[in-house]
Amino acid sequence: MRSHPVRRRTVLGAAAAAGALVATATGTAGAAGFGWSDDGANYVLDTGAGLVFKVSKTTGDLTSLLYKGKEYEGYGGKHSHVESGLGASTVTLRQVGATILVTVVHGTLRHYYAARSGLNNVYLWTDKADTSFTATRFIARLKPGVFPNEGPDSWVEGADTVIEAGDVWRRADGQTRSKHYSGVRVIDYDHIGYTTGTVGLWMVRSNHEKASGGPFYRSLLRHSNELGVGLYEILHYNQSQTEAMRFGLQGPYLLAFTDGGAPDPALSAGRHDTRWVDPLGIPNWVGAAGRGRVAGVGLRNMDPAHPYTIGFANADAQYWTRATAGTGAYSCAGMLPGTYTLTVYKGELAVHTTTVTVTAGAATALHTITLTGDPSTAPAVWRLGDWDGTPAGFKNAQLMTYAHPADVRAAGWTGNVVVDGANPSAAVPCYLWKDVNDGFLVYFRLTAAQAAAAHTLRIGVTTAFLNGRPQVTVNDTWVSAIPSPPTQPATRSLTNGSYRGNNHTFTYSVPASAWKTDPAQYNVLRLNIVSGSTGTGFLSPGTALDCVDLLV
Repeated sequence: MRSHPVRRRTVLGAAAAAGALVATATGTAGAAGFGWSDDGANYVLDTGAGLVFKVSKTTGDLTSLLYKGKEYEGYGGKHSHVESGLGASTVTLRQVGATILVTVVHGTLRHYYAARSGLNNVYLWTDKADTSFTATRFIARLKPGVFPNEGPDSWVEGADTVIEAGDVWRRADGQTRSKHYSGVRVIDYDHIGYTTGTVGLWMVRSNHEKASGGPFYRSLLRHSNELGVGLYEILHYNQSQTEAMRFGLQGPYLLAFTDGGAPDPALSAGRHDTRWVDPLGIPNWVGAAGRGRVAGVGLRNMDPAHPYTIGFANADAQYWTRATAGTGAYSCAGMLPGTYTLTVYKGELAVHTTTVTVTAGAATALHTITLTGDPSTAPAVWRLGDWDGTPAGFKNAQLMTYAHPADVRAAGWTGNVVVDGANPSAAVPCYLWKDVNDGFLVYFRLTAAQAAAAHTLRIGVTTAFLNGRPQVTVNDTWVSAIPSPPTQPATRSLTNGSYRGNNHTFTYSVPASAWKTDPAQYNVLRLNIVSGSTGTGFLSPGTALDCVDLLV
């Protein structure tokens, strides 16, 4: 049985081969042509404003995105879907007033699509209950040749050369490209997509409360080549992950069409008024009334040179908000009830933790937090970089979020540094590898008084590959013990655009006997990468530096 487009009337019901269809209207449609139909293989949803999209009744794939008469969906014989496609699923449709909801059920996973009258958006939710799927993502597959093939996450398969793992490419000019090279942290974007100047198609991300990795996580956002285009909403990808997978309903996130410009800011996760979702009856949906807020007076002992972020996390959800410059005041709304670990980040470095409890329908007020965990406050003889949880300030650090270390634009990874030179930090490579620049040397001088005392050397790292960690040698006379490896992601990181792992500080107590006694002579510190694993080149054991200092 086939329904007709809804024009100011209710939908009574229909039956579909893929499962029972229930349609219930609580109001009237507001756009001419708004409604749904059944073409036998798909449910066809018409927003009434230019966008018509189809959902397969057998797999739950999004099989068509027809905007103003032009098809945008599909490449390589594949459609848009959750994970890598669910396969046989139970797919049903229900209308509530000016919203049409399609529900896809596959085992313990539930996925949803919605169309709203007069709005050229596809609204999506994903509810993952367990580990029966190893990733949590939606990929919108778009036709090739429609949008410009440009950016660090674009390449030409027919001309470029694969240099790593089938997903890192080198162009003829020596620049590298990959789907991993977004260069953007979750906290830094609300939407990602493409525009021709007259048509734009965007993925507007959700609040990522059921994602993992926190505000500074980097993952796939989009890719393009001559074979097709991908837009992603990724919640868990097992790539440079620092947290366990979270489960539950996530969304809405959106595919939004525009006439070339950016999507409406009101659709972003922090501004989206989702009261229209409340009557849809989506299991596990928690509306605004069931959520709470945390508001803090401010932070004391902030470093004005760095931004501060307040993160909240427990096993079920994560949130974050930026602290106001100067005062450190902050507010985080829309949180699920529960007790959270509150973490204050200077840049990306945790400098304070506490707990806070969120209650539905209420605001939890917090007094000023005094920050005492900033390692930068310790007096140092010298310091390379800054304690901010990132490799910022070191050689090639910025480039590495959107390029491979072998990129032609990268400065040489070898070479040593003299601490009393001009801007010595800029000469320190942001990454050290056992098979690339092992044995990096730092030259520095000490006064007679400094040389007469033992000192603590600290090396802060942000992540590691294959358990790479630094062992130090001073003046070829004193060698540190091999430190134990901290817990770090097991996947690639240094070559796929992410320096973010688990920040860790290695501490070495260097005795006075190790130093040169002549103040005119340079002491030589050598950093070697050690590991029980092996690899070659940029895939050998390595680590990313945050800061290196010698304390007074």
